[in-house]
Amino acid sequence: MRKICLAILVVSLIVSCSNNATFDVYKSMPNSVWHKDSIVNFKFNPVDTISRNNLFINLRNNNDYQYSNLFIIVDINFPNNTSFIDTLEYEMTDAQGKFLGEGLTDLKENILEYKTNVIFPVTGEYNINIQQAMRKSGAVEGITDLEGVTDVGLRIEKTQNND
Repeated sequence: MRKICLAILVVSLIVSCSNNATFDVYKSMPNSVWHKDSIVNFKFNPVDTISRNNLFINLRNNNDYQYSNLFIIVDINFPNNTSFIDTLEYEMTDAQGKFLGEGLTDLKENILEYKTNVIFPVTGEYNINIQQAMRKSGAVEGITDLEGVTDVGLRIEKTQNND
């Protein structure tokens, strides 16, 4: 009886937790390889043009990922033909070389903060394009096939405080 009550409590807590995500989508990388010319595209139509949002880039990697960091280019295209391009770097390992992120197996999930308190002021379709921009130290050409990236995702959450 005690186990049943505990199970009901756990399920109730999971169901009752509020989820502020308004968009949460992953795209899989074929054979866990992210080609340098492969642009991961996310399209969404926000219905709220007033609230503030936080944007996260979600990345799943496995042990085939050979680097301690990740460089990506993110391009946000607004419905009014405005766009913003950012080049970002994220740490993927700690100082000892252990992968960051959550996961009990060799697959790690990283939630990388991209932008906070973003307002989508224009109605219509937004496009966010994400491209890997990795290169070996001293090299001019980028890494063609970035191994070990299994999925790339985008999550948009309404902020808790929209003052």
